[in-house]
Order: sequence, then structure tokens, then C-alpha cells
Amino acid sequence: MKSLVNSQDSTASIQTLARTIKLSQGQFSLLLACCNSTVKQQQILRLLKEFSTVKYQEIQLPSSAETLYTTIANTLGSTQPEAVIVTGLESVVAINQLLISTNQMRDELRKQFIFPLVLWVNDEILRKLVWLAPDLKNWAASTIRFDLPHNQLRVQPISA
Repeated sequence: MKSLVNSQDSTASIQTLARTIKLSQGQFSLLLACCNSTVKQQQILRLLKEFSTVKYQEIQLPSSAETLYTTIANTLGSTQPEAVIVTGLESVVAINQLLISTNQMRDELRKQFIFPLVLWVNDEILRKLVWLAPDLKNWAASTIRFDLPHNQLRVQPISA
């Protein structure tokens, strides 16, 4: 069986993410990494450490998180890492409120966080970002996909 991340598409996406993080050093940049499998997400994060020359801090959001800005600020304290990767959005109970408040606080993100911020999302969270936090979503560079959305999966015919 092939590894979930042992494909050219995944490798290219990991390299793209690593390069984008590196190019965004010293400034706020919002990056979206989309993966519908938390198992694959963890594999990708392990590989990203090998591909990336940037030392990033990973923040796992608790399911009780109410605001993204406060959670990140409290976790970092006075430190300014080279980059921050946020996981766990899919497990946040009050995700709608978290996204709405993040949209309202987006200027504070840019003022206070002088590093690239990577949000790991799945297709559901990505849809919610579009509807509940459109201004924040518009700030993000293109979404880096690590799998196809469910509605774009294709069945390949078996050739005889």
C-alpha cells in the first residue's frame, strides 16, 4: 500500500508550502493548507519539517477555543516565531463564532503577528471561511491543497 503522502502531488504541495512560508518571513502572511484527513495532515506536517528550513511553532487549537487571535497570542506570549501553524480548527465546538471573531480581528493579526500564519483547514472549514469570514479568506494566498475535495473525486475506469 502506498503512503498517503507518497505522491508527486503531495510532495509538490509540501514544497510549495515550505517555499511560501520561507518567502513570507518577517511579515504577516495568511496561508491556508487544506486536507480532509487528519492522519494525512499529521504525515504532511512531519514531512514539512524535513522540507522547511523555517522553524515554525505548531499550535493545536483546543475544542473550547473561542477566538483564534487570543489563543495564538496567549500561546506565544512575547515570542515571535519564524512561522506558526494552527491545527485543530475542525474540532472547535464554536467554530462559527471563532471564524466571525477572527474576521473582525484580522487587522490585529497583521499588526501583532510578524510571521506567516498557516491555518490547516478541511473543505467544511474552508466553506465556512468563505461565508463567515470572507475578508479574512480574501487575505489568504491561494489555498494549498493536499487532497481533492470530496465532490471532485473521480473514479478511474479499470482497463482490461
